[in-house]
Amino acid sequence: MATSMRGLTQFIADIRASRVRELEEKRINKEMAHIRKKFKDGQLDGYQQKKYLSKIIFTYILGYKVDIGHMEAVNLISSSKYSEKQIGYLAVTLLMHENSDFLRLVTNSIKKDLDSNNEINNCLALHAIANVGGQEMAEALAPDVHRLLISPTSQSFVKKKAALTLLRLYRKHSEVIPAEEWALRIVSIMDDEDLGVVICVTSLVMALVQDYSDAYAVCYTKAVDRLSKLVIEKQFPHEYLYYKVPTPWLQVKLLRLLQYYPPPEDVTVRGVIHRVLQTIMQSSSTESKNVQHNNAQNAVLFEAIGLAIHIDAKSSLVASAALLLARFIMSKETNVRYLGLDTMAHLAARADSLEPIKKHQHTIILSLRDKDISVRRRALDLLYSMCDVDNAELIVGELLRYLKVADYGLREEMVLKIAISTEKFATSYKWYVDTILELISSAGDHVGDEVWYRVVQITTNTEDLQEYAAKAVFEHLKSPTCHESLVKVAGYILGEYGHIVANEPGYSPMDQFQALQLKSQFSSASTRALLLSTYLKWANVFPEIKEHVVNVFERYQHVLDSELQQRACEYLIIAKRPDEDELLPRICEEMPPFPERESTLLSRLNAKHLDTGDKRTWVIGGKEANQDREVSAKKFGTIRRPRGTAGSTKDTTSAPGSTPDVPTQSSTGETDLLGDLAGLAIGPTPASNNVISNPSVPSGAGNFDFNVAIDRWFERLTYSSDGVLFEDVQIQIGVKSEFHGHLGRIALYFGNKMSQPLTSFTATVDGVNPETLSVSFTKIPQTVIQPTSQSQQLLQVECKNVFTAPPVLQVSFMAGSLQTHRIRLPIVLSKFFEPVKLSPEDFFERWKIIGGPPREAQKIYPIHLDASGNVDYPRNQRVVAGSRFQLLQDVDPNPINIVASGVLHTSGGGKVGCLIRVEPNKEAELCRLTVRSTSEVVSGEILALLAKPMNTDTAMS
Repeated sequence: MATSMRGLTQFIADIRASRVRELEEKRINKEMAHIRKKFKDGQLDGYQQKKYLSKIIFTYILGYKVDIGHMEAVNLISSSKYSEKQIGYLAVTLLMHENSDFLRLVTNSIKKDLDSNNEINNCLALHAIANVGGQEMAEALAPDVHRLLISPTSQSFVKKKAALTLLRLYRKHSEVIPAEEWALRIVSIMDDEDLGVVICVTSLVMALVQDYSDAYAVCYTKAVDRLSKLVIEKQFPHEYLYYKVPTPWLQVKLLRLLQYYPPPEDVTVRGVIHRVLQTIMQSSSTESKNVQHNNAQNAVLFEAIGLAIHIDAKSSLVASAALLLARFIMSKETNVRYLGLDTMAHLAARADSLEPIKKHQHTIILSLRDKDISVRRRALDLLYSMCDVDNAELIVGELLRYLKVADYGLREEMVLKIAISTEKFATSYKWYVDTILELISSAGDHVGDEVWYRVVQITTNTEDLQEYAAKAVFEHLKSPTCHESLVKVAGYILGEYGHIVANEPGYSPMDQFQALQLKSQFSSASTRALLLSTYLKWANVFPEIKEHVVNVFERYQHVLDSELQQRACEYLIIAKRPDEDELLPRICEEMPPFPERESTLLSRLNAKHLDTGDKRTWVIGGKEANQDREVSAKKFGTIRRPRGTAGSTKDTTSAPGSTPDVPTQSSTGETDLLGDLAGLAIGPTPASNNVISNPSVPSGAGNFDFNVAIDRWFERLTYSSDGVLFEDVQIQIGVKSEFHGHLGRIALYFGNKMSQPLTSFTATVDGVNPETLSVSFTKIPQTVIQPTSQSQQLLQVECKNVFTAPPVLQVSFMAGSLQTHRIRLPIVLSKFFEPVKLSPEDFFERWKIIGGPPREAQKIYPIHLDASGNVDYPRNQRVVAGSRFQLLQDVDPNPINIVASGVLHTSGGGKVGCLIRVEPNKEAELCRLTVRSTSEVVSGEILALLAKPMNTDTAMS
């Protein structure tokens, strides 16, 4: 630049050589006048525009106002030369704001650069959007930014910038981002090989998860899998090893991301998380002499402890973490003490028992006097969170003593926390009143109105407290220095309950009146207005001081404050009315109790702790506060206007055509999973078993209803233990299963039929009610399936109670574009039946005992005949036997009738017996299916499972 733009170099040298500001301003004004003349004359080439615009940018950076060069910046953005385009974008990001009129002129140019095949131009455009992007620009360009992020042809550095740009747009204008529609595609990039891309995308996902947790739920498994690879398997490029800690930034983000979801039910995922957390804690048990290593290690450790607390505060990991935290809060490093106190506050917010934390109570109290105010704030938060009935008096007493010397920026929050703790854990009315009045006296101007409002509410609602409160406020009122907030409390409480103590020595009506009147002359107009109301109430209950009260009202008739003047005039008229003996008691009735509602103190404290960045997964306070927060979140959760269906996918992405044979290959290396599971071939099934064939459609045609084929695959697998669950031109999913009692195992085979790998592969199971059915992978599915190979996964299944809907397998992967399939798993109620052999006498005896409806379910449907026109008796037998019922021979007098029996096994509901009878009538061409069971639900479910395959053309082996 020194050789190509000598004018700029000389201008900078002149500015630096200016010894005083006046000379600098003179040189800048001269140069700006010259540039303004050149711009006015026009006919400048790109080089000249770049040179003059560089001088303008330098002047702006020095802090001088600039009002020229905007159009030249717009023109340079469209230049084909990188150096000119760069200066144009730099000027736009510095000289323009999101509401600038000039910004609308560059939107089309930015869009062209986003669509360009030049990665450098893509990055310049992304920088501009991230720095100045307003709502109009976000609406126009967000889809293009998203396209660059998900495009398989985008370079890694472009993806990183696109992810961060999208994050900035979402944080500023979330309403223009269709977050739910883009969920699966964005989450899939978390499997990218470049860890830099993963870090940026994880930041974006973490922001989106806080508002759309359901749509982005699949990120949970991906985060756990990535943590396992980083921490346990040590799979990361060497350049991401930061002082012997593998990419600590990514680890911290992933650990925090997991805290936005409830603890996982899946035992496999939970086990992986446990191993990850255990490894992190073991590797962080010793300190290094290298400060940078300790910083990186501690960053990961504290986030890991936070996740362990979130998942299970009673676990052994949390117990060992509590010992580590005790060491950290005594560290010489300020940052370590800060993080130790903050994490210990998290533990106090979740733990059932505070005893491990109370052991270090003295150290925590000493932290209130730490030299760093941030550490003092965290110590205050921790003391507030660990306060309970046993230690409340000690902690509140320490906080009151510290309040007198605390930082002014800390006092208001301290007042709120002292007041809340005192109210929540008060062991006696006397202690509560004394503490709150001392708090108001000590804190002075730092006491908000919420504090004395709350005192009044509690006193009004607690009859046993009223007498002592009246005496206590009167004693404080007699002190030489009495803060105005205390005068307000005294005015209200003595006005309502002063008559209770008026007959005791030293508390006479005149004593109360003189004490308040003495303090009123130093009070504000609002306080004096409250005291006027107090005097009116006294005029009703204390006739002996009524004359003094009337004199006060008469003096206030002539004050300048309109509120005081009007109130005094109205009260004076009321006090002098002829019928005052009847009117005053009605006007001055005692205030009724306040309705139960949330404490204004808690509302005020929560307002002070509003999140400014990422949302907190816990709130400062004890376990009850966090439970209340979770209940409120469920009841009044954030509702966003849907922009589309989250994860809206079809069951298929394309119709299947002819596909090449794919050799069977297990990429997992596991053997003997269910005996001979690997024997399930992945590829076209034999013609006799081709369940997707349709007699009316030629083989290989793609115009038949693919959804019908999927239904037939599912129906066949409901009474068969192995077969194809799904198949298209890209992937084939096969199934082998075995069930014993209430337990079962299902092997899933994911076969890649293409010559390219399936990347970002994700398989999850949803639609499961954990109270009736448990379905979990034995390990996290691998994220890549190599070309023409097979991945094998095992599912563990447990039937806890009667269920009606099968779980859904959701599979997504990248094959040029994101492909997503939602497929019903053949896990139905009949899989948990055990065949039971019965004699004819036993069968009919039980049949009669069960009786008719509602325990009987019956359906009549058209009969299915074989090729020779006879009743397809073997077909019906295969369906019933395949549904795990025992066929009973020679039980029914009619030989073409089928009778069968079985027992359903559940871990939670015990055993349920079930009997079946199939009665075909060839003459009427109808068939009657009857199911009787000791459970009404079981009868209806088994009827539905058997009736459809008996009444369809589903091919059978």
